[in-house]
Amino acid sequence: MPFALCPLPCLRRKRMDTLASRLGGIIEGLTDAPRVYCDANLPAGLIRFMRERLRWDVFFVMEEDDLRRASDIEHFRMAAQLRRTLLTLDKDYLDDVRFPPAESSGVLVMSAPHQAQFERLLTEIDRVLFHPSPDTRASVDASRMPLRGRKLHVHTDWHGETK
Repeated sequence: MPFALCPLPCLRRKRMDTLASRLGGIIEGLTDAPRVYCDANLPAGLIRFMRERLRWDVFFVMEEDDLRRASDIEHFRMAAQLRRTLLTLDKDYLDDVRFPPAESSGVLVMSAPHQAQFERLLTEIDRVLFHPSPDTRASVDASRMPLRGRKLHVHTDWHGETK
């Protein structure tokens, strides 16, 4: 059970030094590609789109046997440990009590009815968040985790607002 949660409430919030957390900074430096953690509810076609068209570094939980059936809180914590923006379709992550923004590397919740609209949203996210133009860079953290400590819910009528 490598990703088991600590049973003691007093220790759950304490950040533990793990291999993933220690290697996060090193791994970040190996690529300029946006680094995202995609939970199990994203379709394989979107994973392929992010990897092949957008050239993102995508960690997809369905490719990891130990994480396929992990709870939402385990995914939330693992994304933060790996220093990746959590990308999901699950609106449960918008609950700030269960998933405190300050404890995250950023959470991006997407909503759209069709694959083509998801692809348009991902392309816009890439442009606005991960590759901002000089005139919009001031409003977006230029780091590889532009949503660190924040959440963003994007849907078909989203036009690049980051607040």
